Amino acid sequence: MSKTTDDPIGYFLEDVTHHGRNVRTHEAYRRVLRSYETFLVDRFEKTPTDATYRDCMAWTHELRNRHAESTVATYASYLNRFYSYLERVGRHDQNPMALVLEEMDESIETNPSRRDVSVAEMSEFVERIDHPLHRAIVLTLLKTGIRSGELCNLDLRDLNIDCEGRWWKPRAQIAGRPNAMYVPAEHTYEERSGGELRTASNKRKRDTVIPIDEELEAEFRRWFAIRPDTTSPADPVFVGTVERWGERITPDIVHHVVEGYARDVGWYRTGGGSSENVTPHYFRHFFTTHLRDRTGDRGIVKYLRGDVADDIIDTYTHEWGDRVRETYLDNIYTLVGR
Repeated sequence: MSKTTDDPIGYFLEDVTHHGRNVRTHEAYRRVLRSYETFLVDRFEKTPTDATYRDCMAWTHELRNRHAESTVATYASYLNRFYSYLERVGRHDQNPMALVLEEMDESIETNPSRRDVSVAEMSEFVERIDHPLHRAIVLTLLKTGIRSGELCNLDLRDLNIDCEGRWWKPRAQIAGRPNAMYVPAEHTYEERSGGELRTASNKRKRDTVIPIDEELEAEFRRWFAIRPDTTSPADPVFVGTVERWGERITPDIVHHVVEGYARDVGWYRTGGGSSENVTPHYFRHFFTTHLRDRTGDRGIVKYLRGDVADDIIDTYTHEWGDRVRETYLDNIYTLVGR
């Protein structure tokens, strides 16, 4: 049995030394990775080579209880490099930390350069997607700018749309607002909400109401026509159709869906960074860039993204039927049938 299998952390640390890292760097990696290894054994009875995205997310959540965000970001980068190494040497199929980093606080990477995709190119990308679930996932991310975790946390009561035989009642906050989506700030990873243990957090500073245009409404109708029944008391919008049949989808499922289509068009490469790869988080960047350029109103875009201070929330929530909704519907890009 190879040393990589016996002790992948030890093998990785040897590689760090061989690449000329100093003693202090080596010790920092050793301390963080061994602590992570102990966490996996104690919490999940797993080894690092058995760990999944959810295990890495749980570790990151634990770090946040004890360290500042800058320290969490540093430790997460250590684990990300470790798993990138395991992926390169064939000891792990995919880097489970890649999605965790993508979902972490955006302040870690404030203004990264990213692939420049036009609306026309994105429209061609969307047209390649036939599966109703996959298409609804991608269109929702592109047309609302919500995070993948927020998408996973959507419940039927968070939607107020016209749907034949609609079997749910929209929550009070949007009951009088047709064609609207409500994105609450309440859901937290590994805590119960709506009678269900959540697999992702909503990172919004405030609850947000987002308009739904005709294009996205049509995609929801198409998805609901084949959506499996679910036993979840929260009645999630997006549920599995193959794995996790009828169960709420998770951020790693969203990531793999988007990655698969992005790879097909050359927009994703193993080892590629945020400047190259198109991921669920890229769609949030796409939404922000194109809607801001079209409206010239940073405040409305901030409100829709959930990046809001008290003054912005006071200004825009009282203008739902006027400024926010009309500005959004007048300027949101068309992606289907261009």
